[in-house]
Amino acid sequence: MSNSTNKNEQPENKGEQAEIPVSGEQQAPSPDLKAEEQCANPAEQQDTETGRDESAEVSEPENGEVLANQEMEMMSPDQVLVELTKTRAEASKLKDGYLRAKADVENIQRRSQNEITSARKYAVEGFARELLSVADSLDQAVKVEIDDSASEAVEKMQEGLALTLKQLESVFDRFDISSVEADQGIPFNPEYHQAISMIDSKDVKSGEIVSVMQKGFVLKDRLLRPAMVVIAN
Repeated sequence: MSNSTNKNEQPENKGEQAEIPVSGEQQAPSPDLKAEEQCANPAEQQDTETGRDESAEVSEPENGEVLANQEMEMMSPDQVLVELTKTRAEASKLKDGYLRAKADVENIQRRSQNEITSARKYAVEGFARELLSVADSLDQAVKVEIDDSASEAVEKMQEGLALTLKQLESVFDRFDISSVEADQGIPFNPEYHQAISMIDSKDVKSGEIVSVMQKGFVLKDRLLRPAMVVIAN
């Protein structure tokens, strides 16, 4: 009984076949599948959009050049000459501005360099001015005449002052500090001499130095103090 039953059931199973989709009919992709594809290829989508933007940007200058060429073709020779003259004038103006700016920069650099050089060259000017009074005092002390009756201590003191003055003069020489030439008979020079009085003199000519009341000094080529002199009428 069981065998006959199975034989009868087999044709029924063969008759019931699964439905096969027709090849011409394709199923539409689900929304979830589209979202997955977009998430899987974001770089490709961005590259595509970037390529479109770049192509648009490249095409813009080309279109502008085409328009410019068309405008030039539409101009008459006189109009082209006018535009060329304007362009040359603008170029000349820009060139002049550039040359002026360049000259200003060079002048500023040269002025700054001169100021730096001057600052280094005359760095001891203020200090040298303060030492001039010391040199004056030592010079006057050395010129004092000592009597024969003076003690040995006074003579040694004067010798010490003379030695100190000599050392100070050597320091002046080391820093290019020199005295102004103002000997008797030298013509008066207002750049280096200052006249404090005028007297009649038979020994020197008019306008020449008779005597020096105070020495003058110069630092390199800069006057620190003029020499105080008496000149002849």
